[in-house]
Amino acid sequence: MDKISLELQKRDTFGKHNRGLRRMGVTPANLFGHGVNSVALQGPTVELEHTIARAGTSRLINLKIPGEKRARNVLVREIQRKPVTGLLLHVDLYQVQSKERMTVEVPVHIVGESPALESKANTLDVELPSLTVECLPAHLPARLDVDISGLETASDVLRVGDIVPPKGVAILNDGELVVVKIEAERRPVIEAEEPEAESGVEAEAEGESEE
Repeated sequence: MDKISLELQKRDTFGKHNRGLRRMGVTPANLFGHGVNSVALQGPTVELEHTIARAGTSRLINLKIPGEKRARNVLVREIQRKPVTGLLLHVDLYQVQSKERMTVEVPVHIVGESPALESKANTLDVELPSLTVECLPAHLPARLDVDISGLETASDVLRVGDIVPPKGVAILNDGELVVVKIEAERRPVIEAEEPEAESGVEAEAEGESEE
């Protein structure tokens, strides 16, 4: 996959003054990490939104800060938005070290075609849309492919233990947890209606007609 790059400027406004930045279409951010001095940053909201959409919280970002010779490898760690409107308020970035193993949530990506889904009565249920992995930054996968071509009946499931991660990556979730399963459509049971009892008036009328 293409490398994701982002350039942010150092920020010298804090607290309530950040509201002025947001009105100008600029979002404040913070960079931190193990053994890393925290850095206050800012960048165009449009660019940050685009980067977040591409990287999520599981893809490495090549962060460039003017005045620094080398770019930094970072992950989006936390995103703050305004309730109701969804306006981007703040972004926390975590700098990773090349020799430091990290724990990251990685999205599940469904591949293959399940024979069980040839029946319209069956549906695919994704129980775990993401999995927790541990690895070095160089081995971090953008996603984990889950092949469903072996799911043939409505009772078939794929568990965490069935997924083979890429080299250098360990999946930390319990191996018995279900990732995806095939579910059969449950049809409602229709009970037969009981015949209505004849009213007394109708019964009397029938009795008179028989005389």
